[in-house]
Amino acid sequence: MRIVLQRVSHGSVDVLDEETGKRDLTFEPQTIGQGYVLLVGVSDTDGDEQIAWLVHKIANLRVFEDENGKMNLSIGSVGGSILSISQFTLFADVRKGNRPSFVKAGAPDHAKQVWLRFNDALRAEGLDVKEGRFGAHMRVDIANDGPVTIVMDTDELMK
Repeated sequence: MRIVLQRVSHGSVDVLDEETGKRDLTFEPQTIGQGYVLLVGVSDTDGDEQIAWLVHKIANLRVFEDENGKMNLSIGSVGGSILSISQFTLFADVRKGNRPSFVKAGAPDHAKQVWLRFNDALRAEGLDVKEGRFGAHMRVDIANDGPVTIVMDTDELMK
């Protein structure tokens, strides 16, 4: 799995109607205050082991400032929320040509199930998690705080 974690002061997601480009009224926009926006990419080899590793890391990562201005607090310590967005384009391969290849991104059925289990595992840690809509055209607003942006790739980190 690949995750781009951004510490935010607020974030939101809205789903756009594919035909009109306007807001999809069947999707309730999701908004968070302080916390993380997670852009989540899943490959076909990802599963429970990658989910458990990432959930532990994300729940315990200390990137929020304490009373001394040091990044020393976790998301739970500050009462933050998570906005999780499925993002297959994190597996874009741009080595050849000018059109990205996405062959390393997970098959949609598998990727959706892993992403949903990942979100549920974060909730099981006591975290407030809101979601975009898998496979939809979304508009994501991110107010990166810091800025703090961290990239996690289980293929690299779990060796």
